[in-house]
Amino acid sequence: MNIAESAAMEQTLKSLGWQPAKAADEASLVIINSCSVRITAERRVFGRLAHYKSLKKKLPLNVLLAGCMASRLGGDALEKGADYVLGANQKQFLPEIIREIEQKEPVTHIFTEKSQYTFANNHHKEGTFSSFVPIMHGCNNFCAYCIVPYVRGREISRSPADIATEIEALAAGKTCEIILLGQNVNSYCWENGAKPMRFPDLLQFIAGKIEGTPIKWVRFLSSHPKDFSSETIEVIAQNPCFCRHIHLCVQHGSNRVLQAMNRRYTREHYLGLVERIRGKMPEVSLSTDILVGFPGETEAEFEEILTLMEKVRFLYAYTYHYNPREGTAAFDLPDRIDKETKIRRLTRVMELQQTHTTEILTRRIGSTETVLVEGVSRRNPRELICRTGRDETVAAPGEASLVGAFARAAIASVKGNTFKGNLV
Repeated sequence: MNIAESAAMEQTLKSLGWQPAKAADEASLVIINSCSVRITAERRVFGRLAHYKSLKKKLPLNVLLAGCMASRLGGDALEKGADYVLGANQKQFLPEIIREIEQKEPVTHIFTEKSQYTFANNHHKEGTFSSFVPIMHGCNNFCAYCIVPYVRGREISRSPADIATEIEALAAGKTCEIILLGQNVNSYCWENGAKPMRFPDLLQFIAGKIEGTPIKWVRFLSSHPKDFSSETIEVIAQNPCFCRHIHLCVQHGSNRVLQAMNRRYTREHYLGLVERIRGKMPEVSLSTDILVGFPGETEAEFEEILTLMEKVRFLYAYTYHYNPREGTAAFDLPDRIDKETKIRRLTRVMELQQTHTTEILTRRIGSTETVLVEGVSRRNPRELICRTGRDETVAAPGEASLVGAFARAAIASVKGNTFKGNLV
């Protein structure tokens, strides 16, 4: 989402006559579009702010902190080195900040007042062929460990007409893949008439819009298990434009811990959902998020994560251990897990996931897959980096002229988590 919103801000800046600087010491304005979802991300932002605060002693530099941390910190960000603070729901005020900088007579520094989130018209990053398309914003779930609802606000769905307009503009260019975005993408619901348009309706609508266009693949992020309906599964299964990969965040394998996290589904519900998805699409790959060390997690409850992983066998997983976030429901919970235990448990999850990833990829050696050529390898200029519809990476020899095109790749071997193959 931050990549999409950053691209939209860059387009706004260019429309106002600004151009990207080659480096910070050549810039009039540095924008840090921040994320609060992980404490490690916030620490990096604080480091950047300190760096630019020091740099401003030598250079006429303006620093704008935007995004979730701006919403959370408000005026406190000025003491950390920011000159302007633009909350997650206030990016529409960017032209006002630019006007202040150009006039060199600042009127205000902080734009974090409450207002409804406004979707930009276009989130395309110039020169790319894969584009993010936000369809909803915010979250109503209030998972106990998560800061997102407090900094992003309540769920707002984007109008189907605006989504269609952005997709049509992308199809008129060189875009061949779109990724639909939302903090909880499958809770999308546009109510403007007798019958609301929900997520499966939107998917069917988009499938019709891209038919006959250069856009051949559609992905979406990120799905909540409680909102993943049978209708959504049917629409994806019936339309080959939807890539056969679903990121389905499980977070934990214990019902008690899931309840304490306020996830609002059970282990059994999740496993049943996986069974229904694979029943309709046996070729689908699944990925997930896993959180270990939630307050009160027992050793037996931790083991339930591992047994769930064995049952589902994810292609990959984003794994992390619990860090208390002030302002969230879990912050004051007793029975916090010590760091040594959290790291030990996280290591076991990561090791098991690597075993599953290796086994899944190894079984696919010898197959031939449709891939999207994403770019040239940084390590080898004669090698292309491609991606399958199942979200697997393929490295294959080829010419740079193929970047942005679909091809067929014969999978010959696996190195790490990357296939080695040849374009055929």
